[in-house]
Amino acid sequence: MAREPGFSGVQKAAVLVMQVGKERAAAILRQLREQEISEIMAEVARLQDLETEEIEDVLTEFRDTYLARSHIARGGYETARELLEASVGGDKAEEILGTLGVTLVAAPFEFLRRADSRQVLSYLQDEHPQTIALVLAHMNASSGAMVLGALAEDLQRDVAERIAKMDRTSPEVIEHVEAILERKLSTVIQQSDYSTAGGIQSLVDILNNSDRATERLILEGLEHNDPTVADEVRSRMFVFEDIVTLDDRSIQLVLRSVDAKELAVALKGVDQKVRDKIMNNLSERAAANLGEEIDLLGPVKLKTVEESQAAVVRVIRALEESGQIVMSRGNDELVV
Repeated sequence: MAREPGFSGVQKAAVLVMQVGKERAAAILRQLREQEISEIMAEVARLQDLETEEIEDVLTEFRDTYLARSHIARGGYETARELLEASVGGDKAEEILGTLGVTLVAAPFEFLRRADSRQVLSYLQDEHPQTIALVLAHMNASSGAMVLGALAEDLQRDVAERIAKMDRTSPEVIEHVEAILERKLSTVIQQSDYSTAGGIQSLVDILNNSDRATERLILEGLEHNDPTVADEVRSRMFVFEDIVTLDDRSIQLVLRSVDAKELAVALKGVDQKVRDKIMNNLSERAAANLGEEIDLLGPVKLKTVEESQAAVVRVIRALEESGQIVMSRGNDELVV
């Protein structure tokens, strides 16, 4: 039976899954609900004898949609429209934005993407800490770090804690703060239904772009006021797998400070490149012993592995605090 011209959304997803390879397809499907996976895989089974032009059309549409979302995330609707018009033309740009349901309603605090951080700081420094936290959570990480670092020390701690604990903010609150910003900075902004900003990752992103003194000050404050939040922030700032980013000298320092049995448990089931990075910084005999130790462990509970990995991360952070090793942060490059 001949296929009707054009593809449904599920069929387009099926075409994409078929074209990206098994590993990437699996990664995509893991993000979907079971019902969505079933529908897509049913179409994968049905779709046969696709024309090259049909595949190219779907992949082009996916690329254009991805670019549109990326442009919107970086610069908002107007920036996205201008960039898309330059690459695909005005009509096609409007069509793409239309399929995303994008309108002229801007995201909350969208003007902050282009606002001068010094102006924002001038406005914010005398505001309530919750207001400051709300605004910083909507700024890009580097600008947020600049503003946070310029605040008084006690205020930094308070604001950082509020960002970490922030979840969803009501439209009424955002509307009120935006109205004040509109008057202060002469910027016209509109708000969407809800803003999901703040939270642990928002604070981690800001701290990763802050100077070390600001980071230490804030983490000490969090440790005093809410150790659980502090631990979560620390764990996200450097995860065990990030050990591959350390230079060999730093890894050797870490290995001298970590219990061998703890290290064996931490390496249980990790990505091969992580294990190789460790093994390559041991002598042949030590590497062989560690390998045997890992094999002798047998099945290990995930929680136990994560606890051992956390212990290694604590050693790494202690060595960093003492200045014995240097870790790359944010967009910084290491100077050897």
